[in-house]
Amino acid sequence: MEEALWVYSSTYRTPTQATPYSLIYGVKAVLPLERQIPSLWLAIQEGLTDEENAQLRLEELEALDEKRLETQQSLECYQARLSQSFNKRVYLRSFQVGDQVLLVKRPIITSRRSGGKFSAKWDGPYIVQEVYSSGAYKIVDSEGLWIGPINGKFMNRYYP
Repeated sequence: MEEALWVYSSTYRTPTQATPYSLIYGVKAVLPLERQIPSLWLAIQEGLTDEENAQLRLEELEALDEKRLETQQSLECYQARLSQSFNKRVYLRSFQVGDQVLLVKRPIITSRRSGGKFSAKWDGPYIVQEVYSSGAYKIVDSEGLWIGPINGKFMNRYYP
């Protein structure tokens, strides 16, 4: 369990452009392998006196807030890029009163439906009777029975 936690906290994350360990402690994690095979970074740190080491650590901690702000900005940019990429493929469905629409079949019981994968996935046609705010609609069937409010994402335009 400890090994998995170590791997997670010392792995570079693209959204934050940092490791979770460095965001918490302000320094790069020293891997156990680096203790066995000396690196220049460790040699410099081990050559410092206690006072110099404390001063270096204090400077790293003071820079930590700035590093966290940069990470927050990087994360916001990453999320904006993802959102923009996702929104390219999404289109809003808007219907007007009187439009004919199909309604997606949403089975209450998730067992096998009759017809299997070849059964119809849409039900209708229905007529939009009322348009509510935020993409909700009141629809009626051919007999005047009303259904709704229904979210527009469960509807599709019907072309006779």
